[in-house]
Amino acid sequence: MADDATPKQDEQEPQPVEAAADESVESAAAPAEEAAPDAVAKEPAPAAAGSEAAAEKPAAEPEAEVEEDEAPAAPREKPAIPGMDLEIDIVPEGMDPLARAEAEAEAEAAAAAEAEEEAHDQPVAATIDLAASARYTATGKRKTAVARVILKPGTGAYTINGKTLDVFFPRPTLQRNIRQPLEAVGYESRMDVVATMTGGGVSAQAGALRHGISRALLEADPNLRGELKRRGFLTRDSRAKERKKAGLKKARKRPQFSKR
Repeated sequence: MADDATPKQDEQEPQPVEAAADESVESAAAPAEEAAPDAVAKEPAPAAAGSEAAAEKPAAEPEAEVEEDEAPAAPREKPAIPGMDLEIDIVPEGMDPLARAEAEAEAEAAAAAEAEEEAHDQPVAATIDLAASARYTATGKRKTAVARVILKPGTGAYTINGKTLDVFFPRPTLQRNIRQPLEAVGYESRMDVVATMTGGGVSAQAGALRHGISRALLEADPNLRGELKRRGFLTRDSRAKERKKAGLKKARKRPQFSKR
C-alpha cells in the first residue's frame, strides 16, 4: 500500500517556482510587444489631424481679413446728455401745476374754436340769379314747428308772419342762428326772407326757419350742397321731447318709493 502511494505523490509534485516566474514574465512581455506596433501605427494620426487644422486655419484667416476690410469700425461717438431735448418747465412758487395745465388746455380749446369760427365766417362762392322775378321756396322743420320760406332779391329784410326778425325773435342768439345760412354764402344784404311759421315754440321755430332758408339756398344754387352740409345747415335736427311712459310721472321719472 505504501508503494502505491509514493508514485502518486511524485506525479503531483509542483513545478519549480523559477519556471513559473519565467512563464509569467514571458506572458506579460508578449502582450506588450503586440501592443507596441499598434501604438506606433496610431501615433501618426494626431500629426495628420494637426496638419489638416493647420491647413484650415490659413484658409479662414483671409475671410476674416476681407470682412474687416468691408466693414470698417465706426468711430465712437460721445453719448448725448439724457433729457437734453426736453423743455424747461418751471412752476412758480405758490402756483398749482394742475391749474396751469387746465389753463393751457382751455387756451388751446379757445384757439381751436376761434379758428373754426373764422373758417365758418369766410363766405362761400355762390352764383345765384338775382333777377327781379326770382323766387326760391323751401320748407324747414324742427320738432313740431314748420317754416315755409321764400327767398327773393332785396336788401336783407326778414318778414316772419308779418313781423320783423327783431320782434318775432327777440333773443340775439336765435337771430344769429337764423342769419347764419345767408351770411355763409355772402348774400345777407342782397336777399329778403319771407316766412310763415306754424307750431312749436320759439327755439323750435328758429331752427325750422334756419333749415328752410338753407334748403331755399340749395334751390337757388345746387353747388352749395357740400359747404352747407359741412356746416350742418341742411341736417334736420331730429331731437324731440321723449314721450311719457305708463306708470311713470314723465318719460323716465318714477314715482317716489316708500318702503313703509
